[in-house]
Amino acid sequence: MAIIDDAPASYPEQSIGSLMEPPIAVFPPRMTVAEATEEIRELAGRRMFTYGYITDTAGVLLGVVTMRDLLLHQDSDRLEDFMLRQPFFLQPGMDLMEAMRLTVNKHYPSYPVCNPAGVLVGIVRGSRIFEQQAIEISAQAGAMVGVEKEERASTPFLTSLKFRHPWLQFNLLTAFVAAAVVGLFEDTIARITVLAVFLPVLAGQSGNTGCQAMAVALRALTLGELKPEDRHRFLVKEAALGLANGMMVGLSAGLGMFFYATMHGTGESAFKLSAIVFLAMTCSCFLSGVSGVMVPLTLKKLGFDPATASSIFLTTATDVASMGFFLGLATLWLG
Repeated sequence: MAIIDDAPASYPEQSIGSLMEPPIAVFPPRMTVAEATEEIRELAGRRMFTYGYITDTAGVLLGVVTMRDLLLHQDSDRLEDFMLRQPFFLQPGMDLMEAMRLTVNKHYPSYPVCNPAGVLVGIVRGSRIFEQQAIEISAQAGAMVGVEKEERASTPFLTSLKFRHPWLQFNLLTAFVAAAVVGLFEDTIARITVLAVFLPVLAGQSGNTGCQAMAVALRALTLGELKPEDRHRFLVKEAALGLANGMMVGLSAGLGMFFYATMHGTGESAFKLSAIVFLAMTCSCFLSGVSGVMVPLTLKKLGFDPATASSIFLTTATDVASMGFFLGLATLWLG
């Protein structure tokens, strides 16, 4: 019986091969339950295992048996008679994120690892995949704002500075873009100062709408739930959610603008200002929902990690859109 024992060090990081252990409890198909049980007694003292793996003389994985299967069959029964055929397995060169997508709904204690020829080369524990999944998901929040996945609480000061500072410079550049949009309407703000009070309100609400859409998109991409044929439908859904949320939040914000404008002596324009807030909020939240989906999808299509600094790109889009809609409508409507 040929068993290929590939060393984890021969595989790149973030691959299944880097996590796998040598195979154990490997039996030929014609072995009896009594023979397998006797061998398991000897193996149990060396390492913990859950399944028995059935391979042919070339080491090709034929099936899997559980300890429960052995208990329920007669000593003379052969393993090939009741083994689970064509079992699910992973490949050693498989990217860890791809393996997570394939195993997220299975929850097996361990998985066989086979090369492209189907030869059993190792096993990987589900707990190890889960640990790596937790690290990967926890890194996404940092990646969205430019914190590298490699950074930990114990990372040296200068290394953390090197990781973070370039993204902050880039974020500053995008902030200047939003500031330039506000600068285009400087005269309008100078004449109607009440507009300045509601700029952060619009930016904050549209930003939150976009972040909600982006969080769902990143989760779907991470778990492999967002297939290429489903992306258009998902985009339409998030755009509709942004529109609906924008209209409902816009009503509340419009009422707030009406009362604020009335209290500060601009009652003659209060209705127009509240309508402007409503329309700007609706339009900006709609665009934020679209941006929350398009930013990670575009980064993935270009070959980048979809979580990488996606929050910075999204913030720029939502700030420019919300402020541009609001001040543009005010300039056109109020002269």
